[in-house]
Amino acid sequence: MSIRFDNDPRIVMTLDAGGTNLKFSAIRGNQLLVGPVSVPSEADNLERCLANIVHGFENIRAGLPASPVAISFAFPGPADYPAGIVANVGNLPAFRGGVALGPMLEEKFGIPVYLNNDGDLFVCGEAIAGFLPYVNGLLEQAGNPKRYRNLFGITLGSGLGGGIVINGELLIGDNSAGGEAWLLRDKLDAKMNAEEGACIRAVRKVYARMAGIPLEQAPEPKTICEIGLGQASGTEGGNTAAAREAFRQMGEVAGDAVAQALTLIDGLVVVGGGISAAAPLFLPALVDAMNGVFERDGNPMPRLIPHTFNFEDAGQRESFLKMSAKELTVPGSTRKVFYDPIQRTAVGLSRLGTSESVAIGAYAYALNRLG
Repeated sequence: MSIRFDNDPRIVMTLDAGGTNLKFSAIRGNQLLVGPVSVPSEADNLERCLANIVHGFENIRAGLPASPVAISFAFPGPADYPAGIVANVGNLPAFRGGVALGPMLEEKFGIPVYLNNDGDLFVCGEAIAGFLPYVNGLLEQAGNPKRYRNLFGITLGSGLGGGIVINGELLIGDNSAGGEAWLLRDKLDAKMNAEEGACIRAVRKVYARMAGIPLEQAPEPKTICEIGLGQASGTEGGNTAAAREAFRQMGEVAGDAVAQALTLIDGLVVVGGGISAAAPLFLPALVDAMNGVFERDGNPMPRLIPHTFNFEDAGQRESFLKMSAKELTVPGSTRKVFYDPIQRTAVGLSRLGTSESVAIGAYAYALNRLG
């Protein structure tokens, strides 16, 4: 995604598809033109789900000032995204066995259709118009010449999504399986994948266990967040210690997964998804996990080469933006050079909102393919 489309007059219809809702939009010049408009997914009924997808795009198209040039949207995997075939049976069991969704929409609307993973498109949008340019802009304002070009992102919600942008290019992979963070290992349970420790059900499970209640009685994460922040009252007061521990454990698992990814990627990290609103409860633990240590011959060794800063903490943000310049004399010369001896990365929240980031990522991906 090395090309920016801020002033491009072309319109792309987008969709952020999930197991509960389908969110339709239209984008022009990296800005929302229409939407988002949400309709039920009908995840268990293929006929109704496909009808809702078609009607959603028809309704968006009816409100546009000009004809769209493409459809580009996020759909949960597994899928053969380049071929437009979806086979998700987790969030959308109606797609069992594979459904040629992209070709169907191309025949219906007569324009190119592009599918991709929601985590990929989220990070693509944040790299183009969200967290990555936001951080680089603040570095420029601070007089720091450092600029970041790589971005890894995760979405925390019903699952653990991920995506990677390297030097402005979205990493899709040979099997449309790049950035699949959910399949990294769960630090707290090595038999499980990271998603089982960093999602909605993980928060509810830990809360129920710590509070000594059956899982079915555990509230939704939004309520658990309110309990942890001391915002719930009366009969909804809940167990504050259990709530805080549930999100702390989620942060630890997510942070270890991010650290595993950054050993290969080396860039900034952005967090989105429905649970990201609980960042005050899990982001410190996420950053601590990234700044953790290994032991080698009894001696501590940093988990990552760069030190990780919490960009949502004012003090850490200021430290991250400040250049620790050191002057060196070139050997055999009187010439002086400067360098920053502190290697650093930062973790922060989406600057656009997850759905808008996905839409902008889908828009840019389509126009980049169209040329």
